Amino acid sequence: MTAARVLVVVPAHNEEASLAATLAEVRAKAPSVDVLVVDDGSRDGTTRVAREAGVPVVRHPVNLGVGGALQTGFRWAYEHGYEVGVQLDADGQHDPAYLEALLEPVLAGRCDVSIGSRFVSASGYRAPWNRRLGMLLFSAIVRMALGRPITDTTSGFRAYNRAVMGVCQHDFPKDFPDAPLLIALARRGFRLDEVPVVMRERQAGQSFYTLGKQLYYPYKNLLASLMALIRRPV
Repeated sequence: MTAARVLVVVPAHNEEASLAATLAEVRAKAPSVDVLVVDDGSRDGTTRVAREAGVPVVRHPVNLGVGGALQTGFRWAYEHGYEVGVQLDADGQHDPAYLEALLEPVLAGRCDVSIGSRFVSASGYRAPWNRRLGMLLFSAIVRMALGRPITDTTSGFRAYNRAVMGVCQHDFPKDFPDAPLLIALARRGFRLDEVPVVMRERQAGQSFYTLGKQLYYPYKNLLASLMALIRRPV
């Protein structure tokens, strides 16, 4: 795929049932990238599955949230000299076949963060109405902050260059690295772009969006987005 050193960071919490297939698919469709699993305090065999697949694991003793797991992954990538870090979910929703398209604008120097978008072109993706409403709200906030649209602010399929990882290893949202992170990065002068991808339904395991988190997520993300909007970049 590329001569650049690319690390795919897979944050995983209790993903024993889906992780093996995800890692096998990354290896089959993107054999030139390296992979790191960050086991975020799992109580099942997530770490065992990763190690059986020959993938290195960094394990949190307690659950820190997806933001904390990604921050750990980016710090590991930065310390090990990787040029690009890719965020990819453990549950099979992100198709590694799109990795090359996701990486291309970052490797070409056209942007610093590449976002895999379900909405920048027709993909057939249909979110539940409550999630779609939240996506539209956060997209509107990001557009107000950046002066340009980002169609899929909640996408967890992203590529970050080394300069962005250098910032993210120290300053990164711990729970929901979605719209607030995009606003914060853009206000630091980093360039964002989107590429069209198709995302799939979760293959196994339990969705992140439990009832409690569905109620908590929009309020927390809205507040964090507004704070990122008014916060002075450092």
